[in-house]
Amino acid sequence: MSTATDIAPDRTGAPLLLDEAQLFDALDGALAEAGEPREIRNATVAFLAAERSKAQAWIEAEFLTHPRAARETVEAYARMTDGIVRSVLRVATTRLHRIGTPTEAERFAVLAVGGYGRAEMAPHSDVDLLFLTPYKVTAWAESVIESMLYILWDLKLKVGHSSRTLDDCIRLGREDITIRTALLEHRCVGGDEKLAETLATRLLHELFEGTEAEFIEAKLAERAQRHRRQGGQRYVLEPNVKEGKGGLRDLQTLYWIGKYIHHVDRARELMEIGAFSPEEYQTFHEAESYLWAVRCHLHLIAGRAADQLTFDMQVEVAERMGYRDLAGRRAVEVFMQDYFRHATAVGDVTRIFLSKLEAQHVKTAPMLTRIFRRRRKLKAPYREDNGRINVADEAAFLADPVNLLRLFEEGLRSGMLLHPDAMRLVSANLKLIDKTVRKDREAQRIFLDLLLKHGNPERALRRMNELGVLAAFIPEFEPIVAMMQFNMYHSYTVDEHTIQCISTLAQIERNELVEDLPLSSHILEEGVNRKVLYVALLLHDIGKGRPEDHSILGARIARRVAPRLGLNAEESETVEWLVRHHLLMSDVAQKRDLSDPRTIRDFARQVKSRKRLDLLTVLTVCDIRGVGPNVWNNWKATLLRKLHSETARALEHGLEAINREQRTDEAKRALREVLEADAEWDKTEIRAELGRHYAAYWQSLSTANHEVFARMLRGLGDDEIRIDLHPDEDHDATRASFALADHPGIFSRLAGALALVGANVVDARTYTSKDGYATAVFWVQDAEGHPYEASKLSRLRGMIDKTLKGEVVARDALKDRDKIKKREREFRFPTHITFDNEGSDIYTIVEVDTRDRPGLLYDLTRALASNNISISSAVIATYGAQVVDSFYVKDMFGLKLHSPARQESLEKKLREAIVSGARRAGN
Repeated sequence: MSTATDIAPDRTGAPLLLDEAQLFDALDGALAEAGEPREIRNATVAFLAAERSKAQAWIEAEFLTHPRAARETVEAYARMTDGIVRSVLRVATTRLHRIGTPTEAERFAVLAVGGYGRAEMAPHSDVDLLFLTPYKVTAWAESVIESMLYILWDLKLKVGHSSRTLDDCIRLGREDITIRTALLEHRCVGGDEKLAETLATRLLHELFEGTEAEFIEAKLAERAQRHRRQGGQRYVLEPNVKEGKGGLRDLQTLYWIGKYIHHVDRARELMEIGAFSPEEYQTFHEAESYLWAVRCHLHLIAGRAADQLTFDMQVEVAERMGYRDLAGRRAVEVFMQDYFRHATAVGDVTRIFLSKLEAQHVKTAPMLTRIFRRRRKLKAPYREDNGRINVADEAAFLADPVNLLRLFEEGLRSGMLLHPDAMRLVSANLKLIDKTVRKDREAQRIFLDLLLKHGNPERALRRMNELGVLAAFIPEFEPIVAMMQFNMYHSYTVDEHTIQCISTLAQIERNELVEDLPLSSHILEEGVNRKVLYVALLLHDIGKGRPEDHSILGARIARRVAPRLGLNAEESETVEWLVRHHLLMSDVAQKRDLSDPRTIRDFARQVKSRKRLDLLTVLTVCDIRGVGPNVWNNWKATLLRKLHSETARALEHGLEAINREQRTDEAKRALREVLEADAEWDKTEIRAELGRHYAAYWQSLSTANHEVFARMLRGLGDDEIRIDLHPDEDHDATRASFALADHPGIFSRLAGALALVGANVVDARTYTSKDGYATAVFWVQDAEGHPYEASKLSRLRGMIDKTLKGEVVARDALKDRDKIKKREREFRFPTHITFDNEGSDIYTIVEVDTRDRPGLLYDLTRALASNNISISSAVIATYGAQVVDSFYVKDMFGLKLHSPARQESLEKKLREAIVSGARRAGN
């Protein structure tokens, strides 16, 4: 077991706690005047607190000279803690509870355990101590321990402690794997060293020897459970540096197992005995030092123990570690890409190490299971090695570089996982995948078959990506490996997002998403060029991270890569088009009014053919679902289905088949049928209802909406406000309908009322009838992005009613609710405002792209109303903390906003509303 002397040597000029040669003399001097126990304790605390402050300042200053490597730093914090604990032990045993010659029973040792025992501590790590006695704790030892703990607590140290005998340690270690792990890393800090040596010997012979397989199984199970708790993905965008996948705990697990089996005291010794190759040890060492650096910065920024790399922390850590903005990328994104690459390296090293140990030590499958498990026979040069594919002849394998791809094909064909030795061989020989291999027909066939043939491309792609094969075969893919997108919308890094998209496509093909995605499932069942679709998904985000628009750059890259993957000229052109326009359908569906015929006609002109429409639809669905677990919903599905069906009709029957008059007539006919079926409505009332609305009203809303408004408007008084709240499954939202006498700014007042009750508006329409009534419908969700529960609708109605009656002033009340959460404040979304007079025949489309907050829609609509702008509809598209609000508007004379001076003036007012609203919210 390691001892205190294993910690790295002191540096010249270090404070007393880091240079113990003079520490005790200085401590004795500080206590010279203290006589009473209370005085001694107070003087000790004062002396050590001052020395600790000096040591912490010195360590932090020294750390900032190498902010991306923390091996020396974490050892310095442990060394400082050693100085404190030894000083406190000295005071407790020589001044507070002095004893002559201790008896055998009064022998006593203070051991560091856990991370402190490993001599690895972050600035605010716990101090884990084991007070060890040979037999039952004596009264004297109990007094010493109590005094030590009080002093350590007075120093504001977070102390984890236990008092145990030698027998206790063995017994509890057998019963509890966590205690056993802590004991594995014990280190004597002070007291009777021979007692500590006795414990080390007994642990080895009575606890560790012969229980290796049990320990490994427990640690692997613990690791798997921890990964599940942390989300199961290495590329979670707010990772836990300590507990997350690819984090420090994974490295520590590897070291614990190596120490348990091989009785080493340093990770370097695992290399010396052959458990690591020199390259793997170097990877281990660099990743460990880097991750510790990140953790130390987190602690220093937070002023407490903090291991979660939240979005706001990421920015500060990146700055402290010396990262700077690059062209097209923020410093925080460069930092997080480095972080994820280290996390991937941790995964590679631990997977190879642990898989090998698992094969050697963990219980194998029962004989009958192995006999009757059906496996396809492996082709040469492969062999089965404990249920995994291994390389039988390394020389034969490496003689044909295409084998580096063929190995993954064999894995999918046989259904077997790769052996760690095979993965190690691939990683060490990536240089064999050169230009010749990339142009090789067989290599192209294998790669496309991995995507198209075996039904599970995700498994092969993820392993190829982790081992570097994907970036070697497609070098253009390498820049997006582990690339983070610093926003709340994307849950994964760019490469992981790409693999998630391909996984979704494979699930659709396996008929696993027929209920969730009926349109995409139908399109694939009818038949599309699968090769084009898979390659387009693989390349759709390949241009990210550069200053240029990633769709344009990605299309250029696709033009180069697609033929290299074996696609013909027509297929390559289609892939290029899909990559160039992969955001088009999503943008049109979420940012434009699909009831406007002009929207459909313009989209159809860009798509040109039904073949491209179908391909783009499936690609768009996979792209949205691949963003994160809760991004896809019924509302997006409804929008995309509507856009697909309307566009397909336009492409089949001609663009002029989509016209306003036809839609108006169809809508009126549908409402007439509904009202005529209700005996309460006579013909005169029905005729009046059908004649009181302008064309836009009929073209934009469903028959269900028209029926709701018909009943709300019936007998409505001029001073009356009617509200109807109803769940709308197609929108994944609650539909809030309002009918009242029209007056300027009504849209803004309604938006303010909804903001006050915490309702998130996802879509909105407002219309004025010919007889002066306003009909407005908003689709709203709660703070979790769901429709309001039926039990909450009455309260929602009451709050809206109060606001509309003026009992609550929205602008004032929103001050306390319009805050941006701390973890979201570092997101930058520059405001873009555009005016589009071509996207609609009768409206100007004002598109505002900016950062989202609760009162934003109210501020924007208020600014429009105060400038005599009439809002017909608002389409709201939210992407995490970013929002794009598109308003279909006219001026006070019912005309489009053609004047550049008018547009410039309005843009200025909208920007002022955004800035002043953000300032009001204290952001």
